[in-house]
Amino acid sequence: MVDEFERFQYAQRLFEQRRFAPAAKELEAILASDEGKGRADVRELHLRSLYHSAQLTKAEAVARAIIAEDPADAYAVVVLGRTLYRQRRYEEAEGYLRRAEAFGISTV
Repeated sequence: MVDEFERFQYAQRLFEQRRFAPAAKELEAILASDEGKGRADVRELHLRSLYHSAQLTKAEAVARAIIAEDPADAYAVVVLGRTLYRQRRYEEAEGYLRRAEAFGISTV
């Protein structure tokens, strides 16, 4: 049986191979397990995988959940702003992108 660490390593390899949708699916399974709950590294890679595979509705939901738990998570703020922008929700995106810049992160 494959343990959660091996599954995470597999998901990382998928991400590195630019196979973002399969990586997101694998990471969702990890997050659904007891061992995956509360793992920030898994959640961040999941968010990145969703964004890069253009699963924008899911990426938005994950980013908002991360920000609700940690409003200072600059990466989630950037991804949320970019996700909203890609959905043509420019006015809403602008606030998050300005917030990311206040964290010192370039959003260009």
